[in-house]
Amino acid sequence: MGGTEHLTVERAGATLVLTLNRPEARNALSLPLLVGLYDGWLEADADDTIRSVVLTGAGGTFCSGMDLKALAGDGTAAGPYRERLRADPDLHWKAMLRHHRPRKPVIAAVEGHCVAGGTEILQGTDIRVAGESAVFGLYEVRRGLFPIGGSTVRLPRQIPRTHALEMLLTGRPYSAEEAARIGLIGRVVPEGTALEAALETAARINACGPLAVEAVKESVHRTASMAEAEGLAAELECGQPVFATADAKEGARAFAEKRAPRFRRE
Repeated sequence: MGGTEHLTVERAGATLVLTLNRPEARNALSLPLLVGLYDGWLEADADDTIRSVVLTGAGGTFCSGMDLKALAGDGTAAGPYRERLRADPDLHWKAMLRHHRPRKPVIAAVEGHCVAGGTEILQGTDIRVAGESAVFGLYEVRRGLFPIGGSTVRLPRQIPRTHALEMLLTGRPYSAEEAARIGLIGRVVPEGTALEAALETAARINACGPLAVEAVKESVHRTASMAEAEGLAAELECGQPVFATADAKEGARAFAEKRAPRFRRE
């Protein structure tokens, strides 16, 4: 497993847990963090024993956004990380899930601040759980900046347009309760239990057929901007091959035999 000084990578069964690990800076996005995060997405894609990913933050905070000191040129980063960015100028966008979509489901476990770049990364995740004291928001306009991590495109597609524009144009903070009410997150749990809840959800996903899970995710994302007829055709392309797999036969057989299925990605 990979990781850097600002990004921790761990396994919890079939779940890969990626932890933003700069608690002293409220997990602000640094180059070592972004490189580690992108490598984590690649690891999840490459390893078929990984069936889901949980993204969380250390120290009771998810992510406070970009490290503005580094953005202003005051920060320093080790040479190898700079070399990675020079070799792949889109690496930071891929790390933030702007230019990359993992095959496996990604579950966000949010505590504390999840603002600016944190809320932008959040929009690239599939399922979102937050502790009741979590705070969300896109603060960029308050600093004369633009939320260029994808929010002007993705947010109006994920929550009602009026709520998306209010969040984008006011830069105000949103409580976990309000974020759930407008649909930015799916569930609010007691403070300090978001990771536990996310891992429980991941375990449920891990118990399902992995080929089916990945095909469902692909279909949802592929058809998101399609007209209904086009989307239904694409859904067949994603879904029909699943019925021919050994896993599909195993699922039916396990149901008939009243036992847990043993899926093998076949």
